[in-house]
Amino acid sequence: MNFNNIRFRFVQLIYADHNYSSIVKTKIKQCLSELSTNDVGINIGAGTTNIHKQIRNLDIFTGENIYYVAKAESIPEKDDFFSLAISQEVIEHVADPNLAVREIFRVLKKGGKFYCQVPFIIGYHPGPNDFWRFTKEGLVALLSNAGFEILEIGIAVGAGTGFYRIAVEFFAGLFSIFIPKLYFLLKALFAIAFYPIKFLDYLFKFSTQKDRIPGGYYVIAKK
Repeated sequence: MNFNNIRFRFVQLIYADHNYSSIVKTKIKQCLSELSTNDVGINIGAGTTNIHKQIRNLDIFTGENIYYVAKAESIPEKDDFFSLAISQEVIEHVADPNLAVREIFRVLKKGGKFYCQVPFIIGYHPGPNDFWRFTKEGLVALLSNAGFEILEIGIAVGAGTGFYRIAVEFFAGLFSIFIPKLYFLLKALFAIAFYPIKFLDYLFKFSTQKDRIPGGYYVIAKK
């Protein structure tokens, strides 16, 4: 395993493990369980994931499990084709999120579901670009304006994770001022050292101010 693979796995499992939060896994499983035998779904910005045999993966880069190599704004499939669309931490990387969400609406069947997960509090993370952050109201407006009916919205990762992400970036950036090459090493060290802060997500579930600095949101919507 080369350095880039090690770095990717570290980021995925330690710093940016939001896709593995209990609420995210529960909601994704719920959406997948509603697929009938002949239904087809799409995972937009799938990367290396392969979450279900009935889900086709789309990404801007080719790969072993990629079915469509395309952008979210231009999905190469006919209207009313998919029963489920999944987008996890992708829409913030799209230059025109309104166009992307309208395109997802187009390729979904009537009654089809869209699981959309986006960040709110997180540092700049180009992949290859990074354009947007979404509040709860912003996410609702984004999907509603495209024609979706909002069925459910909630916090994907809470304020503990939001604070953790910013703290890691803050201290890595601060202590690498004089030796910039140390930034990634320091980020890894702070990511490990501060990891317990994430457990405060569970406490913040009971806070009336839980929407102030959550790491991000999920929404389940219907066409």
